[in-house]
Amino acid sequence: MKTTNILSALLLAGVSSAQTPAGFTPAVTQKLEVTFGSKNVATGGQPLTKADTARQPTIGISGPVNGSYIWMLIGKSTNFQNPKAGQPATYLHTVLRDFKASGAASAAGITTLATTANGPVSWFSPQPGAENPPHPHRYTNLLWVQPANWQVPSAANTMMQNQKVGFDVTKFITAAGLGSPIAANYFNVTG
Repeated sequence: MKTTNILSALLLAGVSSAQTPAGFTPAVTQKLEVTFGSKNVATGGQPLTKADTARQPTIGISGPVNGSYIWMLIGKSTNFQNPKAGQPATYLHTVLRDFKASGAASAAGITTLATTANGPVSWFSPQPGAENPPHPHRYTNLLWVQPANWQVPSAANTMMQNQKVGFDVTKFITAAGLGSPIAANYFNVTG
């Protein structure tokens, strides 16, 4: 009985600490700070509007910040109220490289990351179309440590440029020669 309770508690702790949506692969536990203007994505799945997310967000992480990072925004559209209405589809919105610490950590221990890069996939804001009934589209932010002297491998570049619809993050990680993402966050925008 005690073992079952302990396992249940560990399972719930793992679910509650996930910064990626349930069922998203790869799962990430460290929070990526994502702020659109003055709106911080404080909790996973927070609802935002298209106007809120029109401009590229500011991102940041807690803990030591060394080297460069790669940030991705990927959307997943599904009818959460009636999932059988259609298959969910992923869409690659953005992949930016060369993020570095932008100043000292805040009093809360968050270091803002910034980049001057506009690729390999430039910023493309969430723009779900009007739907009846309206339902949220989920957008997941992922952050990787960028390997030293990283150049976009040909296979990864092909995926990012030609396979945006149905984009497979797990295949991208392998093709790009990246490790597991170190931080994540997600939000919803309704069309």
